[in-house]
Amino acid sequence: MNRRALVIALIAAVLGATLLLLYLRRFEQEASGGERIKLLMAIKPIERGQVITNEMLASREVPLAYVEDRAIKASEKAKVVGLRVGNMVQPQQTLMWTDLAIATDERRDLSSLVQPGNRAVSIKAHSDDKSYALIHPGDYCDVIATLPTAGGSGDQRSAMVLLQRILVLAVGLETASEQLADKSEGPRQNREMLLTLSLNLQEAQLLSLAAEKGKLSVALRNPDDQRIVEGIPDMLSTALTDTKARAEVQSIRKGPVRLKSTTGDKQ
Repeated sequence: MNRRALVIALIAAVLGATLLLLYLRRFEQEASGGERIKLLMAIKPIERGQVITNEMLASREVPLAYVEDRAIKASEKAKVVGLRVGNMVQPQQTLMWTDLAIATDERRDLSSLVQPGNRAVSIKAHSDDKSYALIHPGDYCDVIATLPTAGGSGDQRSAMVLLQRILVLAVGLETASEQLADKSEGPRQNREMLLTLSLNLQEAQLLSLAAEKGKLSVALRNPDDQRIVEGIPDMLSTALTDTKARAEVQSIRKGPVRLKSTTGDKQ
């Protein structure tokens, strides 16, 4: 009986140690950004218009949490070798799909630009809104919704920040930078302006509801700005005529300020 108990104890100890190691490895992965993905990077300068060769590329591992939607995976190397770049690519720079000079007849299908787990969702500019003409595929933006205020008067509105740091997959029919667009299509501002964004399903639901209820607008971001601002209160249209509320917003540029909403204080 003692020998049997000893064997059982040893087996339990081995199983416990194995589970502990698996847990520690998973914890380490999550703490470092998750599973590591191999991405393509340039190992020498690639001038605009230059054809990509094998000698120009190498791969590096990046934690999944830090992988951009537009980054090209090492497994997709065969798809890009032989193509030209539309932007100057510096050494050690991760190669992006938006860096490629893809002609109109070779333009990548939109579905191939969507990161697994995300969806391509389009929003349409109002006929008098030309701001989309300033945005290009590969840019990042914030989405703001202007909606009627619940329980308010007919002309009262509120503006809310719906989404932050959202990748633009396409503008109109363009999935490449503006200089690569088909010139026969005419100037961008003369065509119907659709902005296609990379969203998860819950974000797509939120955007769909907002588009149905009110008006959507986008704010272009610096591509290197990784910040997500928490706790931004909705802004009522009365802030335009409320001197105190307007002053609070205007003072943000001067330093930290505590914003207040009608539903309670938020930092």
